[in-house]
Amino acid sequence: MTYDVEIVLREQNTATTTRIDHDMPAQAWTERDVKAVLEQMLLAIDKARDPGGPDDRYVALRGFSWIVEPFGETGDVVIAVEIPSGCAVAGPFRIGQRHLDEMVRRVLADAALPRPTVH
Repeated sequence: MTYDVEIVLREQNTATTTRIDHDMPAQAWTERDVKAVLEQMLLAIDKARDPGGPDDRYVALRGFSWIVEPFGETGDVVIAVEIPSGCAVAGPFRIGQRHLDEMVRRVLADAALPRPTVH
């Protein structure tokens, strides 16, 4: 599926839109898909801020605000994220708001778990 991500950078008055491809339709998403979409959204903000930057940046799923909101009267939803450098809204996605909200919560809770570190 292809979806739009609208990005507004801090201290800018205009939005830019980028299109992102994801293999699975939203109705079939798992936490792995939600994680990928969130990472793609954050990377899209970074790419809008620094178009010449590297494409393979590490994405940490922490330190941002998010919400899953209804979109229009179709039952579709969007995901909105905000970080210090800007915000992005992705979608619309044909998936239940509560279901997607719960998956985002699980993905972010998993990302917050301590992991073994080798120094």
